[in-house]
Amino acid sequence: MAEITGRQVFLVTAGAFAVIIAVNVVMAWQAVSTFPGLEVKNSYVASQEFEAARDAQDALGWTLQHEYVAGEGLFLTFTDRAGLPVQVNGLEVLVGRTTSSNEDQRPEFVREAGRLVAPLDLAPGKWMLQVKAQAEDGTRFQQRIDLFVKG
Repeated sequence: MAEITGRQVFLVTAGAFAVIIAVNVVMAWQAVSTFPGLEVKNSYVASQEFEAARDAQDALGWTLQHEYVAGEGLFLTFTDRAGLPVQVNGLEVLVGRTTSSNEDQRPEFVREAGRLVAPLDLAPGKWMLQVKAQAEDGTRFQQRIDLFVKG
């Protein structure tokens, strides 16, 4: 067996660090390239408007209930404080994964029996719903919901 030289120790150490650095660069590249983007253009302005928008939404007293049934679709029910269905205007719903935007969908809803229904077929896993609507008086309602689809 040959004697280990300083050059061999250096090459093994440098090779180990090269592998670690290469893996870190690849992982950082993957993280940045799959990031879906910004939530808001200017976070300072959004923070200044947040509290007033939240208070207006709370004053509506709306509750949003959701249900996903595989093979049937997504069901949304908006109710007021008394539990009665409310009329929503300008409904926008984004259904997507929390980590990437390549499976994002914007389903079209129709009113059926006091609730809103959209045909939708989701793969198993974690999904998010970003729901935006308006009351008849123009007050905006928005809510982000985590949805887990069993496989």
